[in-house]
Amino acid sequence: MTGRIAFQGEPGAYSHQACHDARPEMEAVACPTFEEAIETVRRGDAELAMLPVENTTYGRVADIHHLLPASGLHIVDEAFVRVHINLLGVPGATTDQVKRALSHTVLLGQCRDFLRAHGIAPVTAADTAGAARRVAEEGDPSQAALASDLAGEIYGLDVLARHIEDHSHNTTRFLLMAREPDYTRRGAHGMITSFVFQVRNIPAALYKAMGGFATNSVNMTKLESYMVNGSFTATQFYADIEGHPDDRNVRLALEELDYFTDYLKILGVYPADPRRR
Repeated sequence: MTGRIAFQGEPGAYSHQACHDARPEMEAVACPTFEEAIETVRRGDAELAMLPVENTTYGRVADIHHLLPASGLHIVDEAFVRVHINLLGVPGATTDQVKRALSHTVLLGQCRDFLRAHGIAPVTAADTAGAARRVAEEGDPSQAALASDLAGEIYGLDVLARHIEDHSHNTTRFLLMAREPDYTRRGAHGMITSFVFQVRNIPAALYKAMGGFATNSVNMTKLESYMVNGSFTATQFYADIEGHPDDRNVRLALEELDYFTDYLKILGVYPADPRRR
């Protein structure tokens, strides 16, 4: 697929790296906020939006689940991206020269062992790509950034140490959003259906709503709740299940769910990323 793909952050951010890895043929478009990335697709200035939804170390990305149902977009794919962190310095610098490392607080926390072992002081920056840009602009060999390979390429920095994260499993899941849904069966690893719902105000409503998935042998891989409009009594649920709505067992489970809900909306039907397993 050619065209443009929008992401939140500066050039070189990990969302930009995800665009580069998952859709290398598309032009990546940097947006200051998630809302602007969504709006860029809605108004036709990009074909896709790349939105992070959860990370294996830090859990779900704040606000994304609130934005998805109202976005007017549809999930058409997912991408699991390994978060590799590099120590980036000005050309010619060495690790021994580095005294300070700039990055987002999340990445600083993921490289504590490396920074401690090398006597490098962590310095909090607004984001990873911005830290790389600042290191490049200031040209100080005692200052480095923790960021992606792509950030190093964009800002002309050397990789002083590669893949220095403390945990080897650190992965972020992204959703690719488009203006139109795509319910075609595709991919070699099965289909995922994502939806949101609100249960009816009756006793044990959630228990009853989930029963259809158990009796029809539908595997639910994710179920998360969050408040709607700041109300403690209005709870919305986000769910991922394995299968396609046209599968008989999925259709029956969704029909039973619909009976116990006041609101049910399918956000997308898309192929499972092979790295999901």
